[in-house]
Amino acid sequence: MKDNKLDLKKYCLSLEIDLFGVADIRGIKNEFLISSKVLAKMDRAVCLGLRISQAALREIEKVPTRMYFHHYRMVNMFLDQAALRVGNYIQKKGFLSLPIPASQIIDWEKLSAHASHRKLGVLAGLGWIGRNNLLVNKKLGSQFRLVTILTDMPLKADKPIKKDCGTCRLCVKVCPAQAIKDDPADFEHARCFEKLKEFQKQRQVDSYVCGICVNICQGK
Repeated sequence: MKDNKLDLKKYCLSLEIDLFGVADIRGIKNEFLISSKVLAKMDRAVCLGLRISQAALREIEKVPTRMYFHHYRMVNMFLDQAALRVGNYIQKKGFLSLPIPASQIIDWEKLSAHASHRKLGVLAGLGWIGRNNLLVNKKLGSQFRLVTILTDMPLKADKPIKKDCGTCRLCVKVCPAQAIKDDPADFEHARCFEKLKEFQKQRQVDSYVCGICVNICQGK
């Protein structure tokens, strides 16, 4: 298991990936919007993260920009391509793999996907869920995107880290929807989604993207 993980991590980092972790998913499979038949043998999730351009983020003030929107899409595309390559690498080793799209929302009202990259990132030790309802990494803050590959490859799982946002409330202050609260559990998904729809309707961006709280969250 240790050798598998070291080899896989080395390969992922060669693809210019910034974050790598492995999550034990045995206890949360029932939360996935994926066939139980497909998930039956898969007990691990390989979580990969790619940093977002700080320069693209700095353009954002009160509204998202088209520059950021383009960069956001390109980062997701890069991650999806990396996940396909990693999945193929795993398959060539004789194991199952299922890449989960970096940004494919199944239910916009609940902001839910096939599987929560954020929750898997927590289990993989990449960070914690911040007040902004995003995964926060100690070094990168929320300035990165995630993709996940599910697999039955024997891999030693990482452990969640014991950390939180502490006294930092920067994202609470800048949220244009006032959706972010002191307690991450109180995050108001509906308010956030309404603001995303507003930005899209104003043609600030061509999809439901914001980035304001991402820009302010830089880690610590």
